[in-house]
Amino acid sequence: MSVGKVYLVGAGPGSPDLLTIRAAELVKAADVIVHDRLIQEAALALARPSAERIDMGKPVGRHESRQAEINELLVREARAGKMVVRLKGGDPFVFGRGGEEAEYLAECHVPFEVVPGVSSSLAAPLSAGIAVTHRANASSVTIVTGHECDGKSRIDWGALARLETLVFLMAVHNVANIASRLIEWGRSPDTPAAMIQMAFWPEHRVVTGTLRTIADEVRAAGIQPPATLVIGEVVALRERLQALGASV
Repeated sequence: MSVGKVYLVGAGPGSPDLLTIRAAELVKAADVIVHDRLIQEAALALARPSAERIDMGKPVGRHESRQAEINELLVREARAGKMVVRLKGGDPFVFGRGGEEAEYLAECHVPFEVVPGVSSSLAAPLSAGIAVTHRANASSVTIVTGHECDGKSRIDWGALARLETLVFLMAVHNVANIASRLIEWGRSPDTPAAMIQMAFWPEHRVVTGTLRTIADEVRAAGIQPPATLVIGEVVALRERLQALGASV
């Protein structure tokens, strides 16, 4: 039997109307869909009734072992001659571990294609009325993982503190550490900040504050992952839009 093919597909925020046309076409044609938990049921419902749907959302504390299972699953299904769609929230190559999966597939000589998606690093701020760049106050945006906040972090916090818009993915549990690190390295405690929970989902919520207060605001509101932290003067745009009657 000939080897099939794996498509590493970005699903954007998970809503079917935010899939790219290419992503939707692949979901409809797939024999097997290996998906994360951040994919809405309506997006998965685009698949053929005969398609196998495999939920490989990573349980807390099992990221490394589960990722190895996913890699092996993709290879096994493709070698069985199937068209496999690996459907991932956001973009596969923006903190989606798509690069690792692509490497593994290449090492195993399994054909694959990467299909971009809308990253939550851009979609989440947008959903809250925050433009990550703005001619008046932000000519750059930096995307950072919220997981690297311990002593082993490779992040240059001094450099990061001097940059304009900062977007931290997977930041809920480390928001206090992130804020304190940035303040320690010279970022003003009064810098506006926002945490956006589950952009474009029914559970979508936004809390705002400053670098000094955002951790307390997140805790008081009970914000849960997945959520995106935005830091910078651009956050103030949300309030300006609301004052003008915009629904954000």
